[in-house]
Amino acid sequence: MDDVEAMSVLAHELGKYRQKSYDDLMQLLDQTTHIDTTGPSGTNYQVDIEIFWDGPPNGDLRVMGAIDDAGWRAYVPLTDSFILSPDGTFVGE
Repeated sequence: MDDVEAMSVLAHELGKYRQKSYDDLMQLLDQTTHIDTTGPSGTNYQVDIEIFWDGPPNGDLRVMGAIDDAGWRAYVPLTDSFILSPDGTFVGE
């Protein structure tokens, strides 16, 4: 698996969630969304996106994505995440 390509694919998928409002993300809380996608090289990737509290309930939300190519990397997927506060600002950016 090309880690650079995989992280680019993951960033693209997480970007879709970065455009959502806090309220929209709340609707997806504690659910895992599975996405099968193909990178520019033709490699098939599995992306899982999960949204959960980053602290106390009704506070910041963490949106975490994990990506692998269904090979050995499935045991140690690449990950990235962001945190959105209730006021709609990104934490730590």
